[in-house]
Parts: sequence; C-alpha cells; structure tokens
Amino acid sequence: MGTTLTGRFETRREAEMTVERLVQEYGIERTDIFVAATGRDNTAGEAPAGSDRQGGDPGGGDRDDAALNGAIEVSVDLEDEALAGRVRSAFAEFEARGVEAS
Repeated sequence: MGTTLTGRFETRREAEMTVERLVQEYGIERTDIFVAATGRDNTAGEAPAGSDRQGGDPGGGDRDDAALNGAIEVSVDLEDEALAGRVRSAFAEFEARGVEAS
C-alpha cells in the first residue's frame, strides 16, 4: 500500500531544491512528484528567493515582480515505504511546513 507525503514551502527555490534532491539523489520518478500553489492564484511562494529576488542586471537591485500569492505544495507518491524517511528528511532540509501523510 502506498502513501503520499505532502509539505508546504515558503519559496519556489525551497520547493525546487526539494524536488531535485528527491529525483537526483533518491531516484524518485518526477511523475510521482506534484507541485502546486496552495491557493487559487499562481505563486512563486510567500517570499522572494533565488531568481525571484535577483535582477538580471549586475548593477540592478532586487526584483519586486514575483507572484507572492501563498505557499507552494510538493506531494510525493511513494510505493516504497522505506523512502518515506528520506522524503521527510528532504522536506525538513528545505524547511517544509505542515508535512502530512495520506
């Protein structure tokens, strides 16, 4: 019997780093990972980070046009219960909140 682990991330960078960790280091298929806004609007998270913060012009300041409309949710479908601990570790490393299993 499989399980789904879900966590919410404050920034797009944290969500993306988690997905890359799961795929590249733990071998989880991208088709088993789902990323979505927690609300109805498109979002880059609740706070700017990474490319949402830094302007492309080396002399320019930070960007202020990121769509900050709520958290980003990452869900992972797991058939291998042994991976659940590793997924939880990746979620914790990148500061997921409200991690739930279903």
